[in-house]
Amino acid sequence: EYLLDGLPIKNLNETKAANYRNKFLGFIFQSFNLINYKTALENVALPLYYQGVGRKQREEKSLKYLEQVGLKEWSHHLPSELSGGQKQRVAVARAMVAEPKVLLADELTGALDSKTSYEVMDLIQKINDLGNTILVVTHEDDIAHMCKRIVHLKDGVIVEDKKIEQVRASQYVQ
Repeated sequence: EYLLDGLPIKNLNETKAANYRNKFLGFIFQSFNLINYKTALENVALPLYYQGVGRKQREEKSLKYLEQVGLKEWSHHLPSELSGGQKQRVAVARAMVAEPKVLLADELTGALDSKTSYEVMDLIQKINDLGNTILVVTHEDDIAHMCKRIVHLKDGVIVEDKKIEQVRASQYVQ
């Protein structure tokens, strides 16, 4: 049971709950969850489609977010034509395009090599620096220390919650 922007989600039907989550939350998954037969641009635009945004506005806004993650020139490529790091940056752009209040990143670096993980975390830190709230779920200690706060859970219970001196990913990115 949880409240989202003060509203108990359990009281909503599935469609209303999904629409509400789409408005307030952006999701970044470990396995990218890109649609294989859609271009990077179409994948990024998907949340806007579900919000009823017109095609031209969807494409313009999605292109803007692809540019922010450094992939504007890859906008018409399919996921099969992208590297793992590029796929994850497309997933980040898709999570941000609807301008949610909170980004939820579930093991966003779990499928990436160390160098690419640091590049993705550099992007995440820059997004956070702009004022976006990001919740990163990770089992990787080095990735956790690139966040401003670490909350340890054990069996669904908070066992530790501490603010830390954040390590900047940019020191690892060349």
